[in-house]
Amino acid sequence: MVLMVDGLSFKHMMVFVLLTHFYQSQTQEISTSQPITALVGDDVVLPCRLEAPSGGVQVTVEWGRPDLNPRFVYVWYDGQEVLDDQNKAFEGRASLSFDKLKHGDFSLKLSEVKYSDNGRYRCYIPEQKTEYFVELLVGAVSSPDIILAGLDESSRGVMLDCKSAGWSPEPEVLWLDAEGNLLSAGPTESVRGPDDLYTVSSRVTVEKRHSNSFTCRVQQNNINQTREVHISIAEMKKNSNSENEDQSQLMKEIKKTEDLNEKKTKLEEELKKSEEEQTSTKQMIDALMEMKEELEEQNKQLFSQMKELEKEVEESEEKMKLVDKDVTEKKGDQTVKVQGFFKLEKILEGVIKKLKDKKNEIQQLQLNTEKLMMKISDEVTMTTERKTRIETRMEKMKERIEEIERQKNEIKLQQEKK
Repeated sequence: MVLMVDGLSFKHMMVFVLLTHFYQSQTQEISTSQPITALVGDDVVLPCRLEAPSGGVQVTVEWGRPDLNPRFVYVWYDGQEVLDDQNKAFEGRASLSFDKLKHGDFSLKLSEVKYSDNGRYRCYIPEQKTEYFVELLVGAVSSPDIILAGLDESSRGVMLDCKSAGWSPEPEVLWLDAEGNLLSAGPTESVRGPDDLYTVSSRVTVEKRHSNSFTCRVQQNNINQTREVHISIAEMKKNSNSENEDQSQLMKEIKKTEDLNEKKTKLEEELKKSEEEQTSTKQMIDALMEMKEELEEQNKQLFSQMKELEKEVEESEEKMKLVDKDVTEKKGDQTVKVQGFFKLEKILEGVIKKLKDKKNEIQQLQLNTEKLMMKISDEVTMTTERKTRIETRMEKMKERIEEIERQKNEIKLQQEKK
């Protein structure tokens, strides 16, 4: 038997009391000096190791985030999980190692961490009046890309642009030559998007006194993450004629690369719109198919109602025939019984008329339903054909994007050979 108080079980009331007890009593607070870092999609363990509890696995442990509502990330109470008040953001992703509980290891495992998991977590053991705080820093990274941005006429140098999107926390951008020496570059531009991720870009001008191989490095020291990309360009020769030829060729390569990047950007924008259109079309097909199924079910019900009405009409007509027969046999007899037969005959006539009218209405509904089903079938066919055309167009765009990347790589290889 479970004691209920104001709609809450006694067990849940006890859990609530235990987990809120620290507000009325002094607790020992322990915090980690360094945050725990993880990348989006990783699994991570938040440590919480205290003196082994006397109750073994019967101990009560609360993992929570004070900034959330509800704050509970995971609760272990009296030898079992209590997930009734768990924050939905952590459903199916938070767990403890039951075998380690008896050794005082209350570490929380978070699976497939999300950027929104960033925050300060609290491990609380009521019976020891101890709370343990752990800072989780979830990072996001992406590979940078380098393009030839043009020539600097004043220095006869080549301008290189480096860009990388989808970082958190905000990273820094460094330029290095072939020997690993830092190059002096312009200020790094950083833009924070609506998803709270950063896009960073930087430009550097390299001259003939530099080597012909350069590296753009994007790094975030807090999460110990680095991504870099290399590029090689033809070294300019001392002979003026050769130098002019090299510059002319380089300008052509830069222009071609810029054109390819512009085409790629437009194709990626078109591809994104096509993907949205594909999703919308699929949703429309699903909605039409659902509507068609509902109409088919409605048609079955109408058919069943029609059969019942036909049966009722037949039964009423049979009763009418019996009444007609009795009235005919007693024709001329002016008794009350005969008058009753006449009244019954009128009533049956009215019933039969109503049944037939209802039958006509159902027949019309059936006809309209079948017409609508045909229209929906036609619409599904046309929408499916449209979806196929969209998918074909998307495949062609992907092929063109791959071809552009291949051409860009060829230009890079040609520059490296020089």
